[in-house]
Amino acid sequence: MLPSLPTLTVLVPLLSLAGLFYSASVDETFPRGCTSASSLCFYSLLLPVTIPVYVFFHLWTWMGIKLFRHN
Repeated sequence: MLPSLPTLTVLVPLLSLAGLFYSASVDETFPRGCTSASSLCFYSLLLPVTIPVYVFFHLWTWMGIKLFRHN
């Protein structure tokens, strides 16, 4: 049985964030000091965070439009 859409909307970003924090704290090969936007490691950290955030806000906007139209 698949979880509902609101449950997935909350779980996916939280699990992604938890995985990123876990990797940053446990993995020795995790890149440190990626503060320069010109470095490759900056984008290797930015992309995994951007995708769940985009999906979350896209679904949030879609649900808001649906609620606005039906009320």
